[in-house]
Amino acid sequence: MSLIKQIKHNRKKIFLIILSIIIVPVLGLKAYVEIDNIIYESRIEKMNMQSNQIESPIEHKTLKMDGYDIHYFVSGKEHNDLIVFLHPAFSDHRAFDLQVDYFSKNYRVITIDFIGHGLSKANKSKDKIDASSKHIEKILEIEGFDKVHIVGVSMGALIAQYFALQYPEKILSLTALGGYNINKENKEVTKAQSSSNFALVLRAIFSMNSFRKKTAKITCHTESGQALFYKTASLYERKSFMVMQGLQNVIKDRENVITEYPTLILTGEFDIDLAKKMAKEWHSEIDNSEYYMIENAGHCANIDKPLEFNEIMEEFIQKKKNN
Repeated sequence: MSLIKQIKHNRKKIFLIILSIIIVPVLGLKAYVEIDNIIYESRIEKMNMQSNQIESPIEHKTLKMDGYDIHYFVSGKEHNDLIVFLHPAFSDHRAFDLQVDYFSKNYRVITIDFIGHGLSKANKSKDKIDASSKHIEKILEIEGFDKVHIVGVSMGALIAQYFALQYPEKILSLTALGGYNINKENKEVTKAQSSSNFALVLRAIFSMNSFRKKTAKITCHTESGQALFYKTASLYERKSFMVMQGLQNVIKDRENVITEYPTLILTGEFDIDLAKKMAKEWHSEIDNSEYYMIENAGHCANIDKPLEFNEIMEEFIQKKKNN
């Protein structure tokens, strides 16, 4: 064999070795993830069979936008005060399955699938998640309500504030679980979210089921809570990550923002320390607010500990109505 052929042959061998070093671990990781997903989904299915079903009659409606539909769900007393629930990122309206029956007895209840979440596919629209405030306003108009008790969890808590910022006259009260002040940019929060989101997106590239499983573990402390959250994330797609860019319009430094409506700020005991710290700081910065930590619950305490969440929120709303 000539020297030139020998060099070419060696290059080919080196290339194949490098390729195998890269591919084998990747394929191994993918296989591990898929097997782990099968095991996890089996446990989820078993938990779902044991879970309670919603008993309240629910009407499924759509808000027609330019090139896409926003899906929302209406239940409860037609002429009573309205509560609108806004779900976490990657989830959908089913994040409030454990609230619907409880609050439908005395309130009109609306749950919404944000754009890019659940049934509300963004399609080719240029609208992002910040368009949700416009969607909520239109839904209130369609349903004939001028005022609302607005409730948001995690990202839903940010959108709830953004809606209140634009339509303060419509707010009876605001309840925020796992949220923080949108009118004050925080580098510590931005850094933590960027790191977490990068890891989640990387996981989603390999497997959306693995991504859903990881988000369920991050957001909920109990196994039953993880099971429900995993189910609520089942319709979230890779292309939906694009709509999240709209959050940069939601979170900004704003001066002279006065919060006149009553605000309930909640965290779960097992949420990360930064989330609890930011919630307490937010509570200290605004008047007419209350803060509670729900024990034995994670980031989405309404799913982990629904009875405690429901009772705290109900007491808060009733107290403010009677004042």
